[in-house]
Amino acid sequence: MKLSNLEKKTVLVVEDERPLAEAIKTKLMKTGFDVVSARTVVQALQYLEEGVKIDAIWLDHYLLGSENGLDFVTKTKDEKSKWKNIPIFVVSNTVSQDKVQAYLKLGAEKYYTKSNFRLEQIINDICSTLNVKCNKI
Repeated sequence: MKLSNLEKKTVLVVEDERPLAEAIKTKLMKTGFDVVSARTVVQALQYLEEGVKIDAIWLDHYLLGSENGLDFVTKTKDEKSKWKNIPIFVVSNTVSQDKVQAYLKLGAEKYYTKSNFRLEQIINDICSTLNVKCNKI
């Protein structure tokens, strides 16, 4: 079932690899989400600061620029942050337990290793977390 306009949710995809970002965006849109994309922490924060309504964030660890996904989560999940309640789904090549634990401790919703999860699985988790019915892809 496709998301109705009343339920339309927006996912911010923060991914530096263009082909992968496009694949993620396409799958999310087919599921019924609106999608905004960023390749850097600065660009992602700019969307949030400009008031773009973001319901969930798909975040890679390695990004263009000097900051990485951990920097982004630290800024958005800070106790004073107005974005602290937006669920963040970290999808990365990095599998070190230290990084996984750091993300989860900072408040990331879930952590996925790219090689172990299909896009559909992650998107289904986003749908579930946002409590919306999504198109099957």
